[in-house]
Amino acid sequence: MSHFSFEDILQAEAALRPYLPETPLVQSYYLGDPDHKFYFKLESMQHTKSFKIRGALNKMLSLTEEERRGGVAAVSSGNHGISVSYAARLLGIKKAEIVVPETTPRSKIEKIEYFGGHVRLMGQNYDEAHRQGMEFIADSGLTFIDSCHDDPKIYGGQGTAMVEILRRNPDIDTVVVPIGGGGLATGTAVAAKALKPDIRVIAVQTAACPAMIHAYRDQVCYEEYPTTGSTICDALVGGVGVLAYEMLKDYADLLLEVSETAIGRAVVFMLEKEKIVAEGAGAIAAAAVLEHPEIFTGRHTALMVSGSNIDGALLRQLQAEC
Repeated sequence: MSHFSFEDILQAEAALRPYLPETPLVQSYYLGDPDHKFYFKLESMQHTKSFKIRGALNKMLSLTEEERRGGVAAVSSGNHGISVSYAARLLGIKKAEIVVPETTPRSKIEKIEYFGGHVRLMGQNYDEAHRQGMEFIADSGLTFIDSCHDDPKIYGGQGTAMVEILRRNPDIDTVVVPIGGGGLATGTAVAAKALKPDIRVIAVQTAACPAMIHAYRDQVCYEEYPTTGSTICDALVGGVGVLAYEMLKDYADLLLEVSETAIGRAVVFMLEKEKIVAEGAGAIAAAAVLEHPEIFTGRHTALMVSGSNIDGALLRQLQAEC
């Protein structure tokens, strides 16, 4: 297993500072009360509309000139691919091949192409895309940019969002973060505990694909995991990263499952009440508060809004249903 520590996060912050502005931390108008305040960390306001740019760019800044000339490749449910595509353009890397599932929302494919990446549709879900994509990448000569498996450069980049949270508001005593592959959750948890050991870290997953929760229940690292039924959290499905599986349990205080119904309602709540656009994965922290209010007893809670790349048609559907 690769070694990952808070030092990787500090190095990532120094590397990313010239390229990425700090994203806002804004107080909720509608959650909480005078004694319990909630704050949204708006990673949805990154230029790529998700936190994934932190890890992707941090990794790509470390590539040699030869690796940059040869090009890069990624397997993604969408947001990581957008970030790799954008980072390639930012760094002058002329070739970026992005493998995504055939079910990827059109809005995410359009952003990958907008930034100059070449999209390859493979498989009916993320796990199938990953298997097929890794075969393609192995034969391509391109440098693979991991999303969550075990690269400390990726995890270090993702953890920088938590550094910004506590720098902006040192009173934060609870942070709620989504779990997909586990890079953001693990990076966030490691940074949080290093900077403020008594902070509470709550990591949340959709009930449609609780891969990490079940991995710990079964004591098996599920690098692939099926999705049950339909989901609006395409960014959170599939298996978990090996490094995340090995580390998150030692840093997170609670792993929580959230229903798809609550996530849909949270997307609409964020838009109509808070005036924040969030995709399903980006709204899952707010959904956890709406569905399990009894858990959130902290006085200052940060909710990670991880992305806003949601299809307009889905957004309109959710508004009609909720």
